[in-house]
Amino acid sequence: MRNLRFTISYDGSSYSGFQIQPKSDTVQYRLEQAVFLLTGETVKVISSGRTDAGVHAKAQVINFITSSKIPVERWCLALNARLPRDIVAHTAEEVLPTFHSRKAAKRKTYCYTIRSARFPDVFHRNFEYHHPTHLNVEAMREALPCLLGEHDFTSFCTVRTDKEIKVRTLYEVRMETESDVLLATGKVERIRLIITGNGFLYNMVRIIVGTLIQIGEGKRPPSDMQRVLEARDRSQAGPTAEAMGLTLWKVDY
Repeated sequence: MRNLRFTISYDGSSYSGFQIQPKSDTVQYRLEQAVFLLTGETVKVISSGRTDAGVHAKAQVINFITSSKIPVERWCLALNARLPRDIVAHTAEEVLPTFHSRKAAKRKTYCYTIRSARFPDVFHRNFEYHHPTHLNVEAMREALPCLLGEHDFTSFCTVRTDKEIKVRTLYEVRMETESDVLLATGKVERIRLIITGNGFLYNMVRIIVGTLIQIGEGKRPPSDMQRVLEARDRSQAGPTAEAMGLTLWKVDY
C-alpha cells in the first residue's frame, strides 16, 4: 500500500464544493471516480480542507492510499486523462503512510479577487467578484492590521458552523491592486485580498471581504473592523461575499 500526495487545481464553478455530498457533483467525487477508472480501486481522497460551492483552488493538496503499482511519475498524466477539464493534477509524490493532507497542514493562503469596474470581465467572470462602482482601497487597507495575530473570529464565521473553538491566527493580510483604463469601460481596478492563517472558519474569508467591501463603499469606517472583531457576533459583520472570487492559493506543510 502506498500513500500518494498530489497538488491539484480546479475551477469550482460547476461543483457543489470539494467534499462528497449525496446527489451533488463535487471535486472529491470526480477525483475518486478518476482513481477508480484508472485502478479499479475505491479510495477515499483526503484534502487539506473543504472548499465551498463555487470556490476555486490553485494548489489544493490531496492524498489517498492505493495498492496500485503505477509509477508515481505517471499518475498526473493518467489522472488528468480521466478527470474533467476543470480539474488538473500538477504534482504527485509518494509520502509516509502517516501523512494526512488536512492534519499536517500548517498554513493556508487564500486569495479573494474583486473587479471594481462598470462592467464585468467576460474572461474572468468565474474567478472574480464584480463590483460596478469605485471602492476606497486605502480605507480597506487601513482596516486590515487589526486582523493579524491570534483572535476569536466568531464575528466572521457563519452561525451554521460546527466548530466550537473559533480562535485562529492570521500571519498575513494584505491587498494588491492593478489598474487599467479601457476606452469601452473606463477605469478598471482589480483588487486582491491575500490572507494566510493556521486555519479558517466556515465562510471566514468571504465574511471578512463582505465587511471590507462595505468599508470601501463608505458604509463603515475602517475602525469598524476592530469593533466587529471584538464583538464576537456574526450580525455585526458585513454580508458573505460571493464564492466565485475566492481561491485556495497555497498550503504549507
